[in-house]
Amino acid sequence: MTTLLEVENLTKHYPVKKGVVLARQVGTVRAVDGVSFRIERGETLAIVGESGCGKSTTARLVLRLIEPTGGTVRFDGQEISGAALRTLRRRVQVVFQDPYASLNPRLRVGDTIAEPMEVHGIGTRESRAARVKELLGLVGLAPFHAQRYPHEFSGGQRQRIGIARALAVQPELIICDEPVSALDVSIQAQVVNLLKDLQRRFGLSYLFIAHDLAVVHHMADRVAVMYLGQIVETAPKRAIFDRPMHPYTRALLSAIPHPDPRRRGMVKPLGGDVPSPMNPPSGCRFHTRCPFVQDRCKAEMPMLRELAPGQQVACHFAEVLPPHEAVAENGMSPVAAQRLALYAAAKARKAAKAA
Repeated sequence: MTTLLEVENLTKHYPVKKGVVLARQVGTVRAVDGVSFRIERGETLAIVGESGCGKSTTARLVLRLIEPTGGTVRFDGQEISGAALRTLRRRVQVVFQDPYASLNPRLRVGDTIAEPMEVHGIGTRESRAARVKELLGLVGLAPFHAQRYPHEFSGGQRQRIGIARALAVQPELIICDEPVSALDVSIQAQVVNLLKDLQRRFGLSYLFIAHDLAVVHHMADRVAVMYLGQIVETAPKRAIFDRPMHPYTRALLSAIPHPDPRRRGMVKPLGGDVPSPMNPPSGCRFHTRCPFVQDRCKAEMPMLRELAPGQQVACHFAEVLPPHEAVAENGMSPVAAQRLALYAAAKARKAAKAA
Protein backbone atom coordinates (compact mmCIF):
# COMPACT_ATOMS: atom_id res chain seq x y z
CA MET A 1 0.00 0.00 0.00
CA THR A 2 1.04 3.58 -0.57
CA THR A 3 0.69 6.39 1.95
CA LEU A 4 -2.22 8.73 1.26
CA LEU A 5 -2.07 11.02 4.31
CA GLU A 6 0.99 11.75 6.43
CA VAL A 7 0.87 13.95 9.52
CA GLU A 8 4.08 14.98 11.30
CA ASN A 9 4.36 16.76 14.65
CA LEU A 10 0.95 18.43 14.27
CA THR A 11 0.38 21.03 16.97
CA LYS A 12 -2.44 23.36 17.96
CA HIS A 13 -2.00 25.73 20.91
CA TYR A 14 -4.63 28.26 21.93
CA PRO A 15 -3.44 31.36 23.81
CA VAL A 16 -5.36 32.21 26.99
CA LYS A 17 -5.63 35.96 27.52
CA LYS A 18 -6.76 38.08 30.44
CA GLY A 19 -8.08 41.58 30.27
CA VAL A 20 -10.32 43.48 27.88
CA VAL A 21 -8.43 46.52 26.61
CA LEU A 22 -4.82 45.53 27.22
CA ALA A 23 -5.24 41.77 27.03
CA ARG A 24 -2.16 39.80 27.95
CA GLN A 25 -1.46 36.14 27.49
CA VAL A 26 -1.57 34.24 30.77
CA GLY A 27 -1.34 30.68 29.49
CA THR A 28 -1.63 28.25 26.60
CA VAL A 29 -4.09 25.43 25.99
CA ARG A 30 -2.18 22.57 24.34
CA ALA A 31 -5.11 21.00 22.49
CA VAL A 32 -2.90 18.97 20.13
CA ASP A 33 0.77 18.63 20.97
CA GLY A 34 3.04 16.90 18.47
CA VAL A 35 0.77 14.30 16.83
CA SER A 36 2.15 12.14 14.00
CA PHE A 37 0.47 9.36 12.02
CA ARG A 38 -0.11 8.10 8.49
CA ILE A 39 -3.01 6.55 6.56
CA GLU A 40 -2.46 4.17 3.66
CA ARG A 41 -4.75 3.97 0.63
CA GLY A 42 -7.83 1.90 1.39
CA GLU A 43 -7.07 1.85 5.13
CA THR A 44 -9.05 2.95 8.16
CA LEU A 45 -7.15 4.56 11.03
CA ALA A 46 -9.21 5.06 14.18
CA ILE A 47 -8.26 7.68 16.77
CA VAL A 48 -9.70 6.87 20.20
CA GLY A 49 -9.57 8.48 23.62
CA GLU A 50 -11.61 10.24 26.27
CA SER A 51 -13.58 13.38 25.52
CA GLY A 52 -11.30 16.41 25.36
CA CYS A 53 -8.16 14.51 24.37
CA GLY A 54 -7.84 16.31 21.01
CA LYS A 55 -9.37 13.82 18.56
CA SER A 56 -11.78 16.20 16.81
CA THR A 57 -9.26 19.05 16.86
CA THR A 58 -6.79 16.79 15.05
CA ALA A 59 -9.42 16.05 12.39
CA ARG A 60 -10.13 19.74 11.88
CA LEU A 61 -6.43 20.48 11.58
CA VAL A 62 -6.09 17.86 8.84
CA LEU A 63 -9.03 19.44 7.02
CA ARG A 64 -7.55 22.92 7.60
CA LEU A 65 -10.82 24.07 9.11
CA ILE A 66 -8.51 25.54 11.73
CA GLU A 67 -4.90 26.55 11.20
CA PRO A 68 -2.20 24.55 12.99
CA THR A 69 0.35 26.13 15.29
CA GLY A 70 3.02 23.83 13.89
CA GLY A 71 3.66 20.60 12.04
CA THR A 72 3.01 19.44 8.50
CA VAL A 73 0.20 17.60 6.71
CA ARG A 74 1.04 15.89 3.42
CA PHE A 75 -1.66 14.46 1.20
CA ASP A 76 -0.51 12.07 -1.51
CA GLY A 77 3.06 13.30 -0.99
CA GLN A 78 2.21 17.00 -1.33
CA GLU A 79 2.35 19.35 1.62
CA ILE A 80 -0.93 21.14 2.11
CA SER A 81 -0.56 24.87 1.58
CA GLY A 82 -2.83 27.73 0.55
CA ALA A 83 -2.58 26.99 -3.17
CA ALA A 84 -3.38 23.29 -2.69
CA LEU A 85 -6.35 23.73 -0.37
CA ARG A 86 -8.99 23.77 -3.11
CA THR A 87 -7.71 20.45 -4.45
CA LEU A 88 -7.64 19.07 -0.92
CA ARG A 89 -11.28 20.04 -0.38
CA ARG A 90 -12.32 17.82 -3.28
CA ARG A 91 -10.13 14.84 -2.35
CA VAL A 92 -10.85 14.92 1.40
CA GLN A 93 -14.39 15.12 2.77
CA VAL A 94 -15.92 14.89 6.24
CA VAL A 95 -18.90 13.28 7.94
CA PHE A 96 -19.75 15.23 11.09
CA GLN A 97 -20.85 13.88 14.45
CA ASP A 98 -24.25 15.58 14.74
CA PRO A 99 -26.58 14.68 11.85
CA TYR A 100 -29.04 17.33 13.04
CA ALA A 101 -26.60 20.25 12.95
CA SER A 102 -24.55 19.30 9.88
CA LEU A 103 -27.34 19.85 7.31
CA ASN A 104 -28.74 23.23 6.26
CA PRO A 105 -32.42 23.19 7.31
CA ARG A 106 -33.32 25.63 4.51
CA LEU A 107 -31.97 23.45 1.68
CA ARG A 108 -33.68 20.47 0.15
CA VAL A 109 -31.69 17.25 0.43
CA GLY A 110 -30.99 17.19 -3.31
CA ASP A 111 -29.54 20.70 -3.20
CA THR A 112 -27.43 19.80 -0.15
CA ILE A 113 -25.86 16.83 -1.96
CA ALA A 114 -25.41 18.74 -5.23
CA GLU A 115 -23.80 21.80 -3.61
CA PRO A 116 -20.22 20.37 -3.40
CA MET A 117 -20.40 19.49 -7.10
CA GLU A 118 -21.49 23.02 -7.94
CA VAL A 119 -18.68 24.52 -5.86
CA HIS A 120 -16.07 22.43 -7.68
CA GLY A 121 -17.65 22.88 -11.11
CA ILE A 122 -18.44 19.22 -11.62
CA GLY A 123 -20.92 18.34 -14.38
CA THR A 124 -24.00 20.09 -15.69
CA ARG A 125 -27.26 20.74 -13.87
CA GLU A 126 -28.77 17.60 -15.40
CA SER A 127 -25.77 15.38 -14.64
CA ARG A 128 -25.67 16.63 -11.06
CA ALA A 129 -29.36 15.79 -10.60
CA ALA A 130 -28.69 12.29 -11.91
CA ARG A 131 -25.70 11.96 -9.60
CA VAL A 132 -27.83 13.00 -6.60
CA LYS A 133 -30.30 10.18 -7.34
CA GLU A 134 -27.41 7.72 -7.69
CA LEU A 135 -25.89 8.79 -4.37
CA LEU A 136 -29.22 8.54 -2.56
CA GLY A 137 -29.52 4.97 -3.79
CA LEU A 138 -25.97 4.18 -2.66
CA VAL A 139 -26.76 5.20 0.92
CA GLY A 140 -30.11 3.42 1.08
CA LEU A 141 -32.52 6.28 0.36
CA ALA A 142 -35.01 6.78 -2.47
CA PRO A 143 -34.77 9.33 -5.33
CA PHE A 144 -37.90 11.19 -4.13
CA HIS A 145 -36.09 12.00 -0.87
CA ALA A 146 -34.15 14.66 -2.82
CA GLN A 147 -37.20 16.95 -2.64
CA ARG A 148 -37.54 16.78 1.14
CA TYR A 149 -36.01 18.91 3.89
CA PRO A 150 -33.73 17.62 6.68
CA HIS A 151 -36.39 17.94 9.41
CA GLU A 152 -38.43 15.26 7.63
CA PHE A 153 -35.80 12.58 8.30
CA SER A 154 -34.66 10.55 11.29
CA GLY A 155 -31.15 10.84 12.72
CA GLY A 156 -29.92 7.76 10.88
CA GLN A 157 -31.35 8.99 7.58
CA ARG A 158 -29.76 12.40 8.07
CA GLN A 159 -26.38 10.75 8.62
CA ARG A 160 -26.89 8.83 5.37
CA ILE A 161 -27.52 12.17 3.65
CA GLY A 162 -24.27 13.48 5.15
CA ILE A 163 -22.43 10.45 3.78
CA ALA A 164 -23.98 10.99 0.34
CA ARG A 165 -22.84 14.62 0.41
CA ALA A 166 -19.30 13.52 1.30
CA LEU A 167 -19.29 11.07 -1.63
CA ALA A 168 -20.56 13.64 -4.15
CA VAL A 169 -17.11 14.82 -5.29
CA GLN A 170 -15.59 11.31 -5.31
CA PRO A 171 -13.08 11.84 -2.48
CA GLU A 172 -10.18 9.54 -1.63
CA LEU A 173 -10.23 10.16 2.13
CA ILE A 174 -13.26 10.69 4.37
CA ILE A 175 -12.82 11.95 7.92
CA CYS A 176 -15.57 10.53 10.12
CA ASP A 177 -15.86 12.54 13.33
CA GLU A 178 -17.78 10.20 15.66
CA PRO A 179 -20.38 9.57 12.92
CA VAL A 180 -22.52 7.11 14.91
CA SER A 181 -22.22 8.37 18.49
CA ALA A 182 -25.52 10.30 18.28
CA LEU A 183 -27.48 7.34 16.87
CA ASP A 184 -29.32 4.40 18.42
CA VAL A 185 -27.34 1.16 18.56
CA SER A 186 -29.39 -0.57 15.85
CA ILE A 187 -28.97 2.44 13.54
CA GLN A 188 -25.25 2.55 14.36
CA ALA A 189 -24.96 -0.97 12.94
CA GLN A 190 -26.56 0.08 9.66
CA VAL A 191 -24.38 3.18 9.24
CA VAL A 192 -21.14 1.36 10.14
CA ASN A 193 -21.91 -1.42 7.67
CA LEU A 194 -22.72 1.20 5.03
CA LEU A 195 -19.34 2.87 5.55
CA LYS A 196 -17.57 -0.49 5.24
CA ASP A 197 -19.48 -1.34 2.05
CA LEU A 198 -18.63 2.04 0.49
CA GLN A 199 -14.97 1.57 1.39
CA ARG A 200 -14.83 -1.75 -0.43
CA ARG A 201 -16.74 -0.38 -3.40
CA PHE A 202 -14.74 2.81 -3.96
CA GLY A 203 -11.38 2.07 -2.28
CA LEU A 204 -11.90 4.84 0.29
CA SER A 205 -9.58 5.63 3.17
CA TYR A 206 -11.06 6.70 6.53
CA LEU A 207 -9.79 8.71 9.48
CA PHE A 208 -12.32 7.46 12.02
CA ILE A 209 -12.75 9.41 15.26
CA ALA A 210 -14.53 7.41 17.97
CA HIS A 211 -14.76 6.58 21.65
CA ASP A 212 -16.85 3.39 21.30
CA LEU A 213 -14.34 0.55 21.12
CA ALA A 214 -16.91 -1.89 19.71
CA VAL A 215 -17.35 0.40 16.69
CA VAL A 216 -13.58 0.76 16.38
CA HIS A 217 -13.16 -3.02 16.49
CA HIS A 218 -15.55 -3.33 13.55
CA MET A 219 -14.24 -0.42 11.47
CA ALA A 220 -10.51 0.05 11.98
CA ASP A 221 -7.41 -1.49 10.45
CA ARG A 222 -5.11 0.42 12.82
CA VAL A 223 -5.78 2.32 16.03
CA ALA A 224 -4.11 5.40 17.53
CA VAL A 225 -4.83 6.09 21.21
CA MET A 226 -4.76 9.77 22.26
CA TYR A 227 -4.40 11.22 25.74
CA LEU A 228 -4.24 14.93 26.52
CA GLY A 229 -3.23 16.00 23.02
CA GLN A 230 -0.65 13.26 22.37
CA ILE A 231 -0.68 9.79 20.83
CA VAL A 232 0.38 7.26 23.47
CA GLU A 233 -0.02 4.05 21.48
CA THR A 234 -0.57 3.08 17.87
CA ALA A 235 -0.89 -0.45 16.53
CA PRO A 236 -2.91 -2.73 14.26
CA LYS A 237 -6.42 -3.25 15.59
CA ARG A 238 -5.81 -6.85 16.59
CA ALA A 239 -2.75 -5.91 18.65
CA ILE A 240 -4.63 -3.16 20.48
CA PHE A 241 -7.38 -5.56 21.56
CA ASP A 242 -5.19 -8.62 22.19
CA ARG A 243 -2.07 -7.11 23.74
CA PRO A 244 -2.47 -3.43 24.72
CA MET A 245 0.85 -2.17 26.06
CA HIS A 246 0.14 1.34 27.36
CA PRO A 247 -1.64 1.60 30.74
CA TYR A 248 -4.13 4.10 29.29
CA THR A 249 -5.08 1.74 26.45
CA ARG A 250 -5.61 -1.00 29.03
CA ALA A 251 -7.85 1.32 31.04
CA LEU A 252 -9.99 2.11 27.99
CA LEU A 253 -10.46 -1.58 27.27
CA SER A 254 -11.27 -2.36 30.89
CA ALA A 255 -13.91 0.39 30.90
CA ILE A 256 -16.07 -1.48 28.39
CA PRO A 257 -19.32 -2.16 30.32
CA HIS A 258 -20.10 -5.73 31.31
CA PRO A 259 -23.71 -6.98 31.60
CA ASP A 260 -22.92 -9.71 34.15
CA PRO A 261 -23.62 -8.32 37.66
CA ARG A 262 -21.23 -10.88 39.14
CA ARG A 263 -18.35 -9.12 37.40
CA ARG A 264 -19.20 -5.66 38.67
CA GLY A 265 -16.39 -4.24 40.69
CA MET A 266 -13.86 -6.79 39.40
CA VAL A 267 -12.20 -4.18 37.19
CA LYS A 268 -10.94 -1.12 39.00
CA PRO A 269 -11.99 2.02 37.11
CA LEU A 270 -9.43 4.57 36.03
CA GLY A 271 -9.03 7.01 38.92
CA GLY A 272 -8.38 10.71 39.03
CA ASP A 273 -9.46 13.51 36.75
CA VAL A 274 -8.10 14.40 33.34
CA PRO A 275 -5.51 17.17 33.86
CA SER A 276 -6.05 20.54 32.24
CA PRO A 277 -4.44 20.92 28.79
CA MET A 278 -3.52 24.41 29.93
CA ASN A 279 -1.27 22.97 32.61
CA PRO A 280 -0.36 19.39 31.63
CA PRO A 281 1.69 17.28 34.07
CA SER A 282 5.45 17.11 33.69
CA GLY A 283 6.99 13.98 32.24
CA CYS A 284 4.41 11.44 31.12
CA ARG A 285 1.05 13.17 30.96
CA PHE A 286 -0.70 10.02 32.16
CA HIS A 287 1.39 9.62 35.31
CA THR A 288 -1.16 11.33 37.58
CA ARG A 289 -3.64 8.50 36.89
CA CYS A 290 -1.34 5.57 36.06
CA PRO A 291 -1.38 2.59 38.47
CA PHE A 292 2.22 1.72 37.48
CA VAL A 293 3.77 5.19 37.91
CA GLN A 294 7.47 5.47 38.80
CA ASP A 295 9.70 8.46 39.57
CA ARG A 296 11.02 8.50 36.01
CA CYS A 297 7.49 8.95 34.69
CA LYS A 298 7.13 12.24 36.58
CA ALA A 299 10.36 13.71 35.26
CA GLU A 300 10.86 12.43 31.71
CA MET A 301 8.36 12.46 28.86
CA PRO A 302 8.33 9.06 27.08
CA MET A 303 8.66 8.98 23.30
CA LEU A 304 6.82 6.64 20.95
CA ARG A 305 9.00 3.59 20.32
CA GLU A 306 8.30 0.37 18.49
CA LEU A 307 7.99 -2.58 20.86
CA ALA A 308 6.31 -5.01 18.43
CA PRO A 309 5.88 -5.04 14.64
CA GLY A 310 3.72 -2.00 13.85
CA GLN A 311 3.06 -1.25 17.54
CA GLN A 312 4.49 1.95 19.00
CA VAL A 313 4.08 2.83 22.67
CA ALA A 314 4.94 5.97 24.67
CA CYS A 315 5.66 4.35 28.05
CA HIS A 316 8.98 3.94 29.87
CA PHE A 317 8.02 0.59 31.39
CA ALA A 318 5.70 -0.99 28.80
CA GLU A 319 7.94 -4.08 28.46
CA VAL A 320 7.87 -4.91 32.17
CA LEU A 321 4.21 -4.27 33.01
CA PRO A 322 2.21 -7.31 34.17
CA PRO A 323 0.21 -9.03 31.42
CA HIS A 324 -3.09 -7.41 30.60
CA GLU A 325 -6.10 -9.50 31.56
CA ALA A 326 -8.46 -9.59 28.58
CA VAL A 327 -11.94 -8.49 29.55
CA ALA A 328 -13.41 -11.42 27.62
CA GLU A 329 -12.71 -13.84 24.79
CA ASN A 330 -11.12 -12.14 21.75
CA GLY A 331 -10.31 -9.09 23.89
CA MET A 332 -13.91 -7.88 24.05
CA SER A 333 -16.54 -7.70 26.73
CA PRO A 334 -19.88 -9.42 26.05
CA VAL A 335 -21.37 -6.00 25.36
CA ALA A 336 -18.85 -5.38 22.58
CA ALA A 337 -19.33 -8.90 21.23
CA GLN A 338 -23.10 -8.40 21.18
CA ARG A 339 -22.65 -5.10 19.36
CA LEU A 340 -20.53 -6.77 16.68
CA ALA A 341 -23.11 -9.54 16.32
CA LEU A 342 -25.75 -6.84 15.82
CA TYR A 343 -23.67 -5.28 13.04
CA ALA A 344 -23.30 -8.67 11.36
CA ALA A 345 -27.04 -9.33 11.61
CA ALA A 346 -27.88 -5.94 10.08
CA LYS A 347 -25.51 -6.65 7.21
CA ALA A 348 -27.02 -10.10 6.65
CA ARG A 349 -30.55 -8.63 6.52
CA LYS A 350 -29.42 -6.08 3.95
CA ALA A 351 -27.84 -8.79 1.80
CA ALA A 352 -30.97 -10.94 2.02
CA LYS A 353 -33.17 -8.00 1.07
CA ALA A 354 -30.95 -7.20 -1.93
CA ALA A 355 -31.11 -10.82 -3.07
